[in-house]
Amino acid sequence: MRLTSVLSVCALLSLVACAPPGFVAEVKGETTVAGDPTGISGVLDAFPSIGSFSSLDFDQNQDFKNQGVSKEQVSSARLESLSLKILSPADQNFSFLDTLEFYAKAGDQEVLVASKRNIASLDLKAPNPVLVLDLAGAELQPFITAPSMSISVRGKGRKPPKDVRLQVDVKLDVQVRLLN
Repeated sequence: MRLTSVLSVCALLSLVACAPPGFVAEVKGETTVAGDPTGISGVLDAFPSIGSFSSLDFDQNQDFKNQGVSKEQVSSARLESLSLKILSPADQNFSFLDTLEFYAKAGDQEVLVASKRNIASLDLKAPNPVLVLDLAGAELQPFITAPSMSISVRGKGRKPPKDVRLQVDVKLDVQVRLLN
């Protein structure tokens, strides 16, 4: 009976060892939505870019380095989460936004990765509310393994009365193939 238990444990360990390893990689960035204290211009029809989200090379990502993984080893990658947090002003909420869409881009390929509609109606309260976007489920492996990729954002709404500083947090579920 003991031999059977030992063999079962060994079989289970060999199955686990054969499973493709995975990890979570994170990319963070900040941007500022320009405010309009006069309220005259009103319409927010372009969302500012997030500087650290352009020319991404995942071979330089700290999570990849910590795992000892190169981007060429990625067999699959999908968003695990994408969120925005208002850093300042502390009394600001997301009522100035109607829609947001995030896209991954590499070369001439582009894919929607996350979005949110009717944001103003969510009534996310200050201070420092967090907006979690809906994930599109896109496969990002071709983007991550490209020489470089970017994440862009498109949004619509109204200009806030003051400049709003946002932090964007992207978490990727990365699956890796073992190299022979």
